[in-house]
Order: sequence, then structure tokens, then C-alpha cells
Amino acid sequence: MFAIYKKEMRNYFTTPLGYVFMAMFLAVSGFMFALKTLQVPTADLSEFLKWMVYGYVVLIPVLTMRIFAEERRTRTEQLLLTAPVSIWGMVFAKFLAAFTMFGGTILVGCLYYLTMFLYSDDGPNVAKALGCFIAMVLIGMCFIAVGVFVSSLTESTVIASLGTMAILLVFACIDRLRDIFNLPRALQTAVEWISVSSRYENFRMGLFDYGDAVYYFSITVVFLFLTVRIYESRRYA
Repeated sequence: MFAIYKKEMRNYFTTPLGYVFMAMFLAVSGFMFALKTLQVPTADLSEFLKWMVYGYVVLIPVLTMRIFAEERRTRTEQLLLTAPVSIWGMVFAKFLAAFTMFGGTILVGCLYYLTMFLYSDDGPNVAKALGCFIAMVLIGMCFIAVGVFVSSLTESTVIASLGTMAILLVFACIDRLRDIFNLPRALQTAVEWISVSSRYENFRMGLFDYGDAVYYFSITVVFLFLTVRIYESRRYA
């Protein structure tokens, strides 16, 4: 498993993909941070987090589109399937490599936070800021799992990217249905449960909600499990 992880990490830095993702992520997050905090000005990261979720819809597919699609396109998928590692290990190693790239980029982006001390006499609310960053990591984690799953379905990186964007857009925007349509109570409950956006409200307030954290981990596990099932069917086909 570690060999696959190292291979994926090496690929991110020996091809333009890793650098493109980091540049795009830092550019988009820097713009959002300046627009929603520095220009207001405010020391509250809540609006920054809200808009970054929509940024993830475009950014995360860039990171995940080639994870499995490229293996199928270059016909190296069989090497993975015959490697002395379990399917779970293979899938998790690729997911972990993408998450490492994402997490490292988030850490660099945390430097933005230092500028917030210029806009408050007492300093920003550290609990709220930490909650926002935790939510950003958790949302990114489950979005990466979605991207890994979609990439396993096709050999086209373009289709993998567009498919991931479509699913992430549903997760990010489905709660808007409550504002547009007069949904029955049962559907409203279902929408609230599915929506990623409605789950980070407590984090934005500086409160760590175990239920919401479990939700993000559950989405991650479900999509990784679906990816494993796909590759199990291919291995034994």
C-alpha cells in the first residue's frame, strides 16, 4: 500500500497536475479570503468557508480526475489488480495521496489567517477560525472520495472531472431546493441530511459537532467502499 501511495505522491510532483492544483487552490482561496474577509473587513471566516465549498466543486476534480482514469487509459490497471495488496489498500493509498496533497495545500492557505490579526483589536475568534478550517478539511475529504469513485468509472480524465463536478454540485447546492420549492416535510429532511452545506453550520460557529463529523466520514467511507466494489468486480471478472 505504501508503494502505491509513494507512486501517487511522486506523480503529483513529476507531472504538472500537483502544481496546477496547488496554484489554482491558493489563487481561488486567496481571492475568496480577500473578498470575504479583508475587503469587508472582518475577522469572521464563515463567509469564506461558505464560498470555498463552491470552489471545491471545481478544484477537487482537478486533483482526483486521473487517479484511476489514467490507469485505465494507459492500460496499467491490471498491474494494480495483480499487485500484492488488497483492493482496500490500493484504493485507500490513492485516496490518501490525494488527501495529502489537499491537506498540505490547506496548511499553506492557513497563512492567510495571520493577516486577520490586523483587523481586530482583540484578535479573531480562534475557535470559529479553527472550526472553519476543520470543516474545510472534512468537506474536502468526502469530496475527494467522490472524485476517486467517479475516476474509477471511466478512462477519460475529462469525463471523470465533469462527473465529479456534477455530483459535488448536487452535494453543495441541494439545500437550495428548500428555498426554491415548497417541498414536503419528508423531502426537506432528506435534503438537509444529504446537503454538505447544512452540516458545517456548527463548525462555522466554533462548535465541533460529532454528528456532523460522522456524516463527513460516512460519505467518505461509502464512496471508497463503492470504488472497492467496482475493482473487486473487475479483479474477479
